[in-house]
Amino acid sequence: MAEKQKKSPAGDLSSLPMNTLKEVPTPGQAAERIVGLVRKSGEITGYQLSGGRILSKEEGIDLARAGGIEGVGIATNQGTEYLKSLPDDSEQNNLGNLPTVQTDK
Repeated sequence: MAEKQKKSPAGDLSSLPMNTLKEVPTPGQAAERIVGLVRKSGEITGYQLSGGRILSKEEGIDLARAGGIEGVGIATNQGTEYLKSLPDDSEQNNLGNLPTVQTDK
C-alpha cells in the first residue's frame, strides 16, 4: 500500500501554480492568519489579522515576507505586489471570500 503524501498546514504545495506567486514565505511559529479584508471602493487596501490587528496592504506584504502571516504567498500583477492565499482544498478561506472589516480610516 502506498504511503499517503502528507500535507503542510497550507496544503499540498506541489500542485501550486508557482507562476502566479513571486514568493511563498515560510511562516514563523507566531504567525497569524488573515481573517478579514479592508476595502475601499471594492479594492483590497488592508488586512485584519487573527489577533485583531489591522494592517495596510503594504504592511501585510512586509509582514508575510518576514514570516508573520501564514497561508499566503506574494504575487505580482502589473508590477503591484499583493497577498494571495495558498491552495488548501478549501474555498472558505480564500482571501477573496473573507469578510470586509470596517475601519475608522
